[in-house]
Amino acid sequence: MNTPLWMPSPQRAQGTNLEHFKLWLRDNRSLDLPDTASLHRWSVTHSSEFWAAIWDWCKVIGERGERLCEIPDSNLCEDPGERLRRTRFLPDARLNVARNLLGEPSDEIALVFRSEDGEATQLTRAELHDMTARVQQLLLDSGVVAGDRIAAWLPNRPETIAVMLAAAGIGAVFSSTSPDFGTAGVLDRFGQISPTVLFSCADYSYGGKRYDCRERLKDIVAGLPSLRRSVLIEDGWLDEYRTPGESAEPTKIPVFTELEFDHPWYVLYSSGTTGAPKCIVHRSGGLLMKHLSEHRLHCDVKPGDRVFHFTTTGWMMWNWLASTLAAGATAVLYDGSPAYPGPAKLFDLIDETDITLFGTSAKFIDACANAGLRPCVTHDLSSLRTITSTGSTLVAESFDWVYANIKTDVHLASISGGTDLCGCLVGGDPTAPVIRGEIQCAGLGMDIDVVDDSGRGLAPGTEGELVCRNPFPSMPLRFWDDPGDVRYRAAYFERIAGMWHHGDFASKTSSGGFVISGRSDATLNPGGVRIGTAEIYRRVDTMPEVTESIAVGQPDGGDTRIVLFVKMTSGHELTDELRAVIRSRIRAELSPRHVPAVIAAVDDIPRTRSGKITETAVRNVICNRPVHNIEALANPEALAHFRDRPELAQ
Repeated sequence: MNTPLWMPSPQRAQGTNLEHFKLWLRDNRSLDLPDTASLHRWSVTHSSEFWAAIWDWCKVIGERGERLCEIPDSNLCEDPGERLRRTRFLPDARLNVARNLLGEPSDEIALVFRSEDGEATQLTRAELHDMTARVQQLLLDSGVVAGDRIAAWLPNRPETIAVMLAAAGIGAVFSSTSPDFGTAGVLDRFGQISPTVLFSCADYSYGGKRYDCRERLKDIVAGLPSLRRSVLIEDGWLDEYRTPGESAEPTKIPVFTELEFDHPWYVLYSSGTTGAPKCIVHRSGGLLMKHLSEHRLHCDVKPGDRVFHFTTTGWMMWNWLASTLAAGATAVLYDGSPAYPGPAKLFDLIDETDITLFGTSAKFIDACANAGLRPCVTHDLSSLRTITSTGSTLVAESFDWVYANIKTDVHLASISGGTDLCGCLVGGDPTAPVIRGEIQCAGLGMDIDVVDDSGRGLAPGTEGELVCRNPFPSMPLRFWDDPGDVRYRAAYFERIAGMWHHGDFASKTSSGGFVISGRSDATLNPGGVRIGTAEIYRRVDTMPEVTESIAVGQPDGGDTRIVLFVKMTSGHELTDELRAVIRSRIRAELSPRHVPAVIAAVDDIPRTRSGKITETAVRNVICNRPVHNIEALANPEALAHFRDRPELAQ
């Protein structure tokens, strides 16, 4: 087993929420669970009791009801995948998620906001109550009722949080995307769900530039005939909901309608480039339970903590960040480029706002390493306890860089999940060692495994499909406009019988952790051997001559050959000598089957708007197939670098 890069001190481990939860289970459920492994086993074998315990321990506001779970009769539902999909947790519960996120209208800070152009503000919980109530009145005056859809084409600002809370308070369904999406991308998403009210902005800043949204907004409004009202968020946008002479002190309290546990809260969208975005409907109670478990137990978020994740409103990490309010934490919001005016911008933000949990991506960590940053020297970072990384695989060398250059006593939690469950399948354990290159553990309540194509569990070190064998409460409620749940079932339950198939290629480790090798639909198959692209990136992207790379499979007779594209670091060229070095390193550290048949340089690599490189789109381009859902890409112009490449002629 690898030597741990970090181990919590006994005092720190004993002070975690995870240890407090185990003590609570001992005192209130007569359960003796001495370590995280035993807690996880119990949470899987008694999952309904586990999720009920999360409700009770977290003091969720609402009525839990007596029944913990409703499982379809196996005689009426023979398909085990269908039983997973149709299992309902806490079927009699009633709650309102907005009430649980907002808490009491106190002077505690709920939101801290910074933008790249210098705007800085914060809202207390009382002020957020007040803003939410005024937005809610706007919605009610527009005829909004429970079940209506509210759409937000907005930056990551406090007003966006207030719109979401206002909608959730009355049971309307909230959906958002960021203002960098073009007209077609917005209509591809919102056009499917027929929103009643649209909230938008006039402009936004990114990378030192101001981008006007008003012309696009005209086309978007024209393309959404279901709208009763379009609201532009600007100075004075809520003035009509203030009476003359009204005190500036926050006085309004929102309406909180108690709703079923499975009442829809969000519609999120798949970010893939293989077709129109899937509209994924997420349930209120299930998502709240999942987020509470992740925030409080896996990330050790405590009341008064300040939680940040670099995200836009078009990525599920925005929804994840908003839920930290339910843990009593302050959500730190940032709008703009993470590298403007310089690459240390977000480390400045940590010190300025006393961030305790810093959420980022593997790409950001790589960019900091390539820029030669040493925040441990240039910044204080005394508030920082936890770093979470998601979006793509965090390779072992990036673990090394974090501990050598950011902070030696930080809990680095690589986490992985997705929009599909708006949460994590695998994540962090604040009481356990961090081992380079590994995600620490499976999510509590989640029976995670790595299996072959027949569903047989694989030994540690053997790569296969990442699955969940048991139901969990943040499984999507449904897909929008999917009669009979045909697309929903096909997406997760038909690939491997009786399991949630997530679409990640992964392996277990001997220490009980996981390594994600990439999306299984992008897995390479030279000679019939499955290869995860993350293995190649780990060897290539750490070379000083290469900024980043992308590997795809190209049909080659009856086989597949690997094609590697590299984006070169400034001042370097892709020479035959460097190609030989790359091939030699891959052959020595992986295997001859991993060696690319073609290595070519490109000026840019396409990424989704959540920052993930998109192997599927590149593969489609080099194979002369259409690329669908082009609006999912942050830089679709990059695809041009992969067209008509003479190196790829066969």
